[in-house]
Amino acid sequence: MKTKPLDHATIETALAALPDWAFERDALSKEFRFGSFPEALSFMVRVGFEAEAMNHHPEWTNVYNRVAIRLNTHDAGGRVTAKDVKLARRIQEISRTG
Repeated sequence: MKTKPLDHATIETALAALPDWAFERDALSKEFRFGSFPEALSFMVRVGFEAEAMNHHPEWTNVYNRVAIRLNTHDAGGRVTAKDVKLARRIQEISRTG
């Protein structure tokens, strides 16, 4: 079953509650910076467990203390869905508690 993509207005409304997240190239994206590589890795592990529990996995890269994340939904044609917004909110919460 295909997941329905969100319209632009709904994405913009969601972004208002997601500090420093952007909507670009059909994805929600953000770069996180940490004090060290172990802090960045710890963040990725915590997000990884959350993503696995949601069965919705980010596209991400890590270079030393930076983690760049892109979220979109493959079964929605690579567009943003409610699943992406939900995971972005959870990632944002994890980044504040780490």
